[in-house]
Amino acid sequence: MTSAAAAASARTRYYTLEQFFLKQGSQVTRIHEFWSKGCLPALGRLHSGPVILLEALVAPHMPQYVAITGYRSLAEIEKVRTALQADAEFQKALAAWESDPEPPYEHYATSLLEATDYSPEVKPLDPPPKAPRIFELRTYHSPTLRQLRALHERFAGPEIKIFHRVGVHPVLYTSTVYGPNQPNLTYLIPFENLAAREKAWAAFGADPEWARVRKESIERHGQISSVIQIWLFRAAPYSPIR
Repeated sequence: MTSAAAAASARTRYYTLEQFFLKQGSQVTRIHEFWSKGCLPALGRLHSGPVILLEALVAPHMPQYVAITGYRSLAEIEKVRTALQADAEFQKALAAWESDPEPPYEHYATSLLEATDYSPEVKPLDPPPKAPRIFELRTYHSPTLRQLRALHERFAGPEIKIFHRVGVHPVLYTSTVYGPNQPNLTYLIPFENLAAREKAWAAFGADPEWARVRKESIERHGQISSVIQIWLFRAAPYSPIR
């Protein structure tokens, strides 16, 4: 295998985005118990990819718990799922989570996301942050696939450079393969706190280069992101990426 092929095979190419929609009460405590003491240890035994565990601060449905897990291939997703089904400790934790008379959640949804070519690798900070960071999840819906390609081109070109200059540093950029609101670009941004988020976005909105880039983009391709959805989360204290 060539060095380029080896690097490509080692890259995190897919992410599963699992959203658990809860109600106030025991469901919140129980899902933290399951993920921190059951699912996360099992994933640690079976899988080396990145894991981000989040709880909603601002979302259409709250309480909400989100798990984002990275994989190198579709085959690896299936391999881990099969291994979890055979893992005795995981199955014990799952049974305990579901044994309460109250259901463990109201419902859940899973999306499959594919990392863009310009997406960085998701890695924990070294040293880790003193407190769990705020994570902003953004989904930009494009009217057509043609306009989604134009949106990716804009991000991969000038927009990321502007982001980094003003303090916006996304940890991944993706397109949804299976899930709602397609076609879209979905990306995740950590911030130290809410004040840092407000400061960074205010600087971005006031940036003259961004105003020029946006104007040129609309003139060339039309409104390439017609609907924007935004969620705010806080990393769980035990999340590997926090």
